[in-house]
Amino acid sequence: MGTLLIRNIGEFFTGDLESPGAEVGALLVADGCIAMLNPPAGTTADAELDAGGSAVMPGLVDGHVHPVFGEWTPTQDTIGWIGNYVHGGTTTMISACELHVPGLDYENLTPDLVTSLAVVTAATTGRVRWSGAKVHAGTVILVPGMTEAHFDRLAAAKAMVAKFLFFPVADNREEALRYTAWCRARGIRTKVHTGGVSRSGLSQTCGYDILAWLKPDIAAHISGGPIPMSDDDLDAVIDSTSFALEICSSGNYGSTLRAARRIKDKGQLARLTLGTDTPGGTGVIPRGMLRNICYLSSVCGLTPGEAVAVATGNTARAHGLDVGVLAVGRPADIVVCGPVQGSAGTSVADAIAHGDLPGIAYVIVDGEVVVSGRSRQTPPPRRKLFFSCCGGHA
Repeated sequence: MGTLLIRNIGEFFTGDLESPGAEVGALLVADGCIAMLNPPAGTTADAELDAGGSAVMPGLVDGHVHPVFGEWTPTQDTIGWIGNYVHGGTTTMISACELHVPGLDYENLTPDLVTSLAVVTAATTGRVRWSGAKVHAGTVILVPGMTEAHFDRLAAAKAMVAKFLFFPVADNREEALRYTAWCRARGIRTKVHTGGVSRSGLSQTCGYDILAWLKPDIAAHISGGPIPMSDDDLDAVIDSTSFALEICSSGNYGSTLRAARRIKDKGQLARLTLGTDTPGGTGVIPRGMLRNICYLSSVCGLTPGEAVAVATGNTARAHGLDVGVLAVGRPADIVVCGPVQGSAGTSVADAIAHGDLPGIAYVIVDGEVVVSGRSRQTPPPRRKLFFSCCGGHA
């Protein structure tokens, strides 16, 4: 794996909520990781990208996707959705369970079936870098009757997340808490569907009364996926719990505004994570994470740097991943972007604050260019960028 020098950076988003921006004019990538920020003048590399004054930010981390097998999603009968999300700046995707497998009978799920489904998906969709993306598949749908042996199988398959979705938590408190303990003992994070029922009509409703004792690692789509919990429950979850809180683009805009403002006002932005909750009934949204960022900044009051950090470092950290932050030693998952011609923003920060999508030119995963020249999912950035290898521009 060669080296890559990105120079002439105009804006630098770190992905770190504590320090979301930095004075970085160049960076050096080696062995798939950030090797140096602001390398000395005269530094050379195998390849060079002249950012032309554009912005650099971490690859976006979608904390809530529903893959099935590879890049096919039966819910919208679409092929290639993962590659399209990469062109929307998303380099890491985390499954919130693979519940859209054709023929899956939600009313007759068994412990062996859900465990096997997670293991098979982890070994197929989760094994391959689809269009360069890091897709963490193999999230189990928790059901009654599971034993420690099932969780051992999941751990052996390197499952990252277990999901309370159809599990009747209100009537099975002791078993739910036992599952949570088994997951944490094996390094598996728990996520719970919150709010009203999902597209299936069979998911369990969940508000503050359940979340207060269940204490998952992540409360999914707290402002709706698609139906939110009540305003009173939403306020109580923010005020009286400490686990990670997820907002998805599939939710209720009013509840999202309420939640984001309250989380920021309470000084709890470190808890906030983002996802799209797609593919699903909401559709396939390649620019879903970008739109989340723009909404949080232009409507909900987060600064552009905070919104980017929530969509990258925050979401990665909540899921135990080392991506999402541009710092020495971290994976070189990078988006190079700029304002679009006609945008009100003269910089990417200005554009995001106004709610304008930035135009993506390059997407890099582990130091390898996977989108080159311009994205097929955003308008092109106003500034010209140049990529050279062995001295030639491309």
